[in-house]
This record gives sequence, C-alpha cells and structure tokens, in this order.
Amino acid sequence: MTSDLRRQLILGAAKRCFARHGYTGTTTKSVAAAAAISEALLFKHFPSKAALYAEILSDECEADPALTELLEREPSTATLVEIIRGMVEHFLEMADGPDQEEAQRLRLMATSHLDDGEFARLLYAKIETLIGAIFVASLERAVASGDARPCSGEPLNLFWFAHHTVMTAALTRLPSTPCLVYGKAEDLERQLCEFLLRGIGLNDAAIASHLGHNQAADAGMTAIAESA
Repeated sequence: MTSDLRRQLILGAAKRCFARHGYTGTTTKSVAAAAAISEALLFKHFPSKAALYAEILSDECEADPALTELLEREPSTATLVEIIRGMVEHFLEMADGPDQEEAQRLRLMATSHLDDGEFARLLYAKIETLIGAIFVASLERAVASGDARPCSGEPLNLFWFAHHTVMTAALTRLPSTPCLVYGKAEDLERQLCEFLLRGIGLNDAAIASHLGHNQAADAGMTAIAESA
C-alpha cells in the first residue's frame, strides 16, 4: 500500500472514531486499531491525535462547495467582503445551529489555547494555507481600487484580528445561557461584518456597496464629519 493510501485509510478510521467517541474519547491507539495498523505506524503519518483531527477538519473545509467557490474567485474587494461575511456567518451559526459538533470544535479550540496550544497551532496553520493568500491578494486589490486604506503592518494580521474577534463573539454564545447578549442575530451579523471590514481598512462606501445594504447616506455623512 502506498503512503498516500495508508494516510487516507488512517484518516477514514479516525473520522469514524471521532464521530462515535468525540475528540476526548478517541485515542491514537483506538484509531490504529480501527485502521488495522500499529500505533507506531500511525505516528509515522500523524505525530499526534491533534494532528489527525486538524487534518480531518482541513479536508472537510476543502470539500466545502462554498469555500471552494470563494477560493476560485478573482481577488477583489467583493471577495474580501465575502471572506469576512462567510467567517462571521460560520462562527455565529455554531451557537445558533443544531450541529453540536461545531460547538464542540470551538470549545476544543478554546481549550487548546489554555493547554499546550498544539491543536490551535495546527488549525491556524491549515486556515492560513487555505485562505491567507486570497485574503491578502484581495486586500491589495481593494487598496489599489481605492476601496481600502493601505495596511501599515503585516496584512495577514488583519485576517487573524478578524478571526479572533468572531471566535470570541461565538464563545460568549456557547453556554445555554449566553455570557453576553448582543441583541438580534441579524443585527449582530451585520454589525460584526461592518466592524471587521472597517478594521481591515475598507471605507464606508465600499462596505455599503458590497454588503448589499444601502448606506450611501450614512457613508456620505461619515465622510462629511471626517472632513470637518
């Protein structure tokens, strides 16, 4: 069996184990048994349980039609807005949707930051590989077209600032009694998108245009106020 086939066999076994027993209840020993290999052979392909789980999540992201469509777009202001909108929707749905698996993943991510950080580091690396390049290229196009101000630091930091903001907002809504009540879900989604897009440098006219809500008057008033 080739190395790639063996790797896929291990991932398939791991998916079944994680689905049945969850992250905490799954061990590398149980995954190896499900794949009918030794634990030592499993470690030749994946150094830890966290690495296995991060790889599975990465595969699921790559198979997501919506993400695939987004990654195939030309870098632009519109693509930049869709990246942020998609991120906001994804995290807010974790608390509101029936899929508790997503909520558990968010809890695992938060726990990893307080533990050894291995899972968080692996997942951040996967996310950067998937989305980092299209985010940076779209931000550059937005700046070139006059839709955003130039970034004075590392452009990818702006992506992570946005990511951390929505992740924290989602964490406040995970308990059965939310830690913080923001208000109506549709209002929160809109406010988060606008806040993040302004934070990464988009001007109000571009935000109003690409978020699909007519804020031309508000944008004009903001520009007048700033000029004054």
